[in-house]
Amino acid sequence: MSKKPESEAKPDMRDEYDFSGGKRGKYAARFAKGSNVVVLDPEVAAVFPDAEAVNQALKVLARSARGTKHVS
Repeated sequence: MSKKPESEAKPDMRDEYDFSGGKRGKYAARFAKGSNVVVLDPEVAAVFPDAEAVNQALKVLARSARGTKHVS
């Protein structure tokens, strides 16, 4: 694959955006530490309105699998 000459390339960012004071990856560690992203199949996602509903269903399933009444 060859790169387009800069004169033909469409700019990704507008000129008025200024990230010169930004720090790359500033929140990456916090995100990685507190996140566990799971992609649901569309037909499964259609059943659950939000993350809380998914978590509640998984806790019920976990209790059933463990044979206990509460999952922390």
